[in-house]
Amino acid sequence: MQCGAVDFDEDEDEGCAPPESKAKPDPLLELVSLQKASGCWELEPALAKAVGKTSKDLEDRQPSAAKKEVWATILALVWLHGLKADAKDEWELLVMKAVTWLQSQNASGLAECVEAANALLGCSVQKDSMGL
Repeated sequence: MQCGAVDFDEDEDEGCAPPESKAKPDPLLELVSLQKASGCWELEPALAKAVGKTSKDLEDRQPSAAKKEVWATILALVWLHGLKADAKDEWELLVMKAVTWLQSQNASGLAECVEAANALLGCSVQKDSMGL
């Protein structure tokens, strides 16, 4: 029997799953897939979704002095450190790449971005603990 057919035979449905049983995307995998080759993240709806917020939430909390990519990258780093610390082995290299990118930007106001990201995400990650 083919996937998508209405009546499943118990013996013939191996590999076919009803549409309603599709797994919810893993936010960690979503976030990881959004990192750019340079190491940064961009402020986009997919990032907001991955961190469990709306695009408006992210835009409203962005410190005025911060560039969008710097803000998005700080958000991703705070989310990883604050909410996915148990998976550190999976994201540690991505974070190092992001920190290197941030350092190359000579961005000012990183502490303000970390503070705003903590407030938005309900975390208490220190700037120093992220290697910044």
